[in-house]
Amino acid sequence: MCIPKKICPVPYDQQPINEYASLKQSCFFAWSTFNIFRYIINIWIIFCILFFMCLPFTFSLISVKQSLLETFIFNIILVTGFLLIIFIRLYLGWSYIVKRLVSASIFYEESGWYDGQIWIKTVDILTKDRLIGIYEVMPLISRIQYSFTCTIICFALEISLYYLL
Repeated sequence: MCIPKKICPVPYDQQPINEYASLKQSCFFAWSTFNIFRYIINIWIIFCILFFMCLPFTFSLISVKQSLLETFIFNIILVTGFLLIIFIRLYLGWSYIVKRLVSASIFYEESGWYDGQIWIKTVDILTKDRLIGIYEVMPLISRIQYSFTCTIICFALEISLYYLL
């Protein structure tokens, strides 16, 4: 998806369409592009992996006097906090890409000497980028926002339950 240098002076890895392609292929961001069923399964797998990884840490933090239920709820709170951080990172990555895709001008650095320049997209490139941004990336962002909202609600309920015990 390389745009010729005559049309676009932006380096290959800083072109929004290529940033989108590399983000979509990266291991961390790729699972958020899957269909909804696989997306939920991946969240569940991440939750389970984090749950078992955090158990030793939780048992070392919580005193023996507390019940096993309180210990597990504390572990779930910890894991949910990690999930919140994951969703924040996903949101920041995809929102940066969509901002660059739908923007009519692109800030880039050609030489790495912090001599940033701005390139105004042509109509064809702008149309193509906006279509990708609106129809492919925006649904991912809304899915991540919804997941983050549900996780925040679960986090609040878990903390409430922990303090009620």
